[in-house]
Amino acid sequence: MNTILRKSVLGIAGLAFTGGVFAGPVAAHAADTTHAAKPVAVTVQGDKLIPHGVQGEQSRIELDDEQTANVKAIIAATKKAGMDERAAVVSIATALQESKLENLGHLGDRNDHDSQGLFQQRPSSGWGTVEQITDPEYSTLAFLKGLKQVDGWQDMPLTKAAQTVQVSAYPDHYAQWEQQAADLVAEHWNK
Repeated sequence: MNTILRKSVLGIAGLAFTGGVFAGPVAAHAADTTHAAKPVAVTVQGDKLIPHGVQGEQSRIELDDEQTANVKAIIAATKKAGMDERAAVVSIATALQESKLENLGHLGDRNDHDSQGLFQQRPSSGWGTVEQITDPEYSTLAFLKGLKQVDGWQDMPLTKAAQTVQVSAYPDHYAQWEQQAADLVAEHWNK
C-alpha cells in the first residue's frame, strides 16, 4: 500500500476511533434507560492522565472516607516526590488492585506472605518495616521510588509500569482500575 493511501486510511480510522471515544459513551448512556437511577461517570481524560487509553474492561468501586483519605495521601506523596498526575494515576490504580485502597495489616491465613499496606509491600522483600509500609505516605513514596527507576514508565501502559515495580502474580489486573484512578486524580489533584 502506498504511503499516501496508508496515511489516509489510518487518519480516517483515527478520526472514527476518536469520535467513538468522545461520543460513544455519551450516546450509549443517553439511550440506556435501564441504568438511569445509577450515577454513571462519563469521563474523558486528557493525554496526561490516560495517555494510552484504558486497556480492557474497567472496574469501579465506591469509596468510603478511609479510602478517599488514602487517595488524598497518595496524591500528596506524589506531589512531595515531585512527580506528576500520571504517576498518581499509576499509584492509585496499583493500590486499587492491591488493597482496594484499604491500608491492610496482616490478614492471618489470608495474607499473601507478609504483604501489607496500600500496595501490599513486603518487609521481607526490602520495602520497609511493617510500620513504614502501613504508613500511606511512606508506602506511596516507596512505590514511586521504584517507579522512577523504570526507564520510560511515562510512555508505558499503566499495567506494565505497575507490574515492573510490583512484580505481581497477576500483572494484567492493574489495567482495570485506570479509569477510576484517573477520575480520582482529576477530582482531588488540585484540592
